[in-house]
Amino acid sequence: MTEASQFPCYSFESVVPHTGTMVLLDQIEHWDDVELQASVTIRADAPFVDTNGMPAWVGIELMAQTIAAFGGCRARRAGQPVKIGFLVGSRRYTVSHAYFPTGAQLQVNVKEIVTGDQGLSVFECTLQGPGDINASANINVFQPEDPEQFLQSGQVG
Repeated sequence: MTEASQFPCYSFESVVPHTGTMVLLDQIEHWDDVELQASVTIRADAPFVDTNGMPAWVGIELMAQTIAAFGGCRARRAGQPVKIGFLVGSRRYTVSHAYFPTGAQLQVNVKEIVTGDQGLSVFECTLQGPGDINASANINVFQPEDPEQFLQSGQVG
């Protein structure tokens, strides 16, 4: 990662369009031009958590929110508003456990590996926790120039 002084520190809530209990991550650890690392401690009162912990399929949402934070950090640094984006798909989601245990602190890292035309990007994502907890996926996202127009028309461009 690049020198921290070039990349201001933002609160997670200030760089994602999520609010309230749907903000699943706790904080941004660091970020630069191509990647961001966030952290979360799995709490018993968090959404989706049951007596076994947080189901591992929620790892995709943790990765997606980390990607959203990356986009929001970029926007804020450029003096632009934070915009919504869309998870288009994921490939090769692998996970070591069926649940992330309550109390576990997880690190989620996303790295932009493809930046395409018209707001399409691909991110390489990893999640790590205590012991041998890990997950990984490639996630495809779309952030249209005008999200409101896209939501109304459903068309790119």
